[in-house]
Amino acid sequence: MSSRPANVDLYSILGVSKSASNGEIKKAYHKLAKENHPDKNPKAGEKFKEISFAYEVLSNPEKREIYNRHGIQGLKEKSGRDGAFPGDIFEGFFGGFGGLFGDPFGFGGVRGGSRRQRGEDTLHPLKVTLEDLYNGKTTKLNLNKQVLCSKCDGLGGKPGATQACRGCNGRGMKITMRQLAPGMVQQMQTVCPDCHGEGEVIHEKDKCKACQGRKVIKENKILEVHIDKGMKDGQKIMFRGEGDQSPGVEPGDIIVVLQQKEHEFFVRQGINLICQHTIGITEALCGFSFTIKHLDGRDLVISNPAGDVISPGNMRRVLSEGMPLHKNPFERGDLIVKFNIEFPSNKFNTESRLKMLESFLPAREDDGPLPTGEHVEEVDMNDFDANHDQPGSRREAYHEDEDDDESGQPGMSNVQCAHQ
Repeated sequence: MSSRPANVDLYSILGVSKSASNGEIKKAYHKLAKENHPDKNPKAGEKFKEISFAYEVLSNPEKREIYNRHGIQGLKEKSGRDGAFPGDIFEGFFGGFGGLFGDPFGFGGVRGGSRRQRGEDTLHPLKVTLEDLYNGKTTKLNLNKQVLCSKCDGLGGKPGATQACRGCNGRGMKITMRQLAPGMVQQMQTVCPDCHGEGEVIHEKDKCKACQGRKVIKENKILEVHIDKGMKDGQKIMFRGEGDQSPGVEPGDIIVVLQQKEHEFFVRQGINLICQHTIGITEALCGFSFTIKHLDGRDLVISNPAGDVISPGNMRRVLSEGMPLHKNPFERGDLIVKFNIEFPSNKFNTESRLKMLESFLPAREDDGPLPTGEHVEEVDMNDFDANHDQPGSRREAYHEDEDDDESGQPGMSNVQCAHQ
């Protein structure tokens, strides 16, 4: 058994002030726990237990409130009185690992121990832009959550005022029998109307005035959500133990789910960014320079030298100008530019210009002499319109031509001459 004093300062163990936010406590714990985990530092076992114990208390609003008021001794008395905290929370601090704290970093060291029933997790979608995921951002999330009443410490009334419900004998459920027919009985289980399923009741005069005996109240809570550089659409940010509180139940987590809005210019593909740019045929052949406004506000000047021909659909890569790598933002993916070529209109058709242009271009490929003979027919090309050029419309036009004979009289070609 350790001789460690029971009035040790848990805030000092984590190196935070008494007014520290939950985020500051969590950040300090993660840093210290990584440095002092027994699998990484075998000599720091005792230190790791102290850090884990301090975080277990200070990260839980109910335990932190009792500790602030009555110290560690108050926590022990609370545990002994109504079993609100497992006994091994103190064993883990005053001697032996206890197994309360799990294995937050996957080292496989601390295991076992019983835990209270755990509440449900709460999901909160958070809309973010591609700029937010590129640059990182801290935003605030305003929650209306259920917390234990501080006036009665979640008891619902004066100490000892809670009594087992006589209507259901403390079970919270009532079983009734209903006869359907002679010899046929249906057993039904319903929530006890006297205690509303809680299994206990408090006399009206003993109820806490703040929560009216409900043991919990609604409270606004503002969470600071840190969006790290390189995070992805659908990635989750967890706030441990920040879910709704209920007596005797370990609060669940609040899980923030990132939802990226569509960007008007860039498309993210893994750690790469993809965009499209349209250039003319002159630029494709003779070189170009243009500017792209990046997600952090920088202007990237993209250039291509004359003679380095860009073909339609050609993709070029700008190294290390893509998305930052999550948790390693100094490494980035690439920016990929897909080029579209805009060709000139059919106005470019004067013979002198065409001959001048052809003199600069590579020589035509010689396909040999054109075929001749009765089986050869020369045809013309026209613009294609998928909506207009339907086989039916061509047949109608063909029949309209047939309706006019050589004399110009409509319909005469369909008249047959009588045999004499």
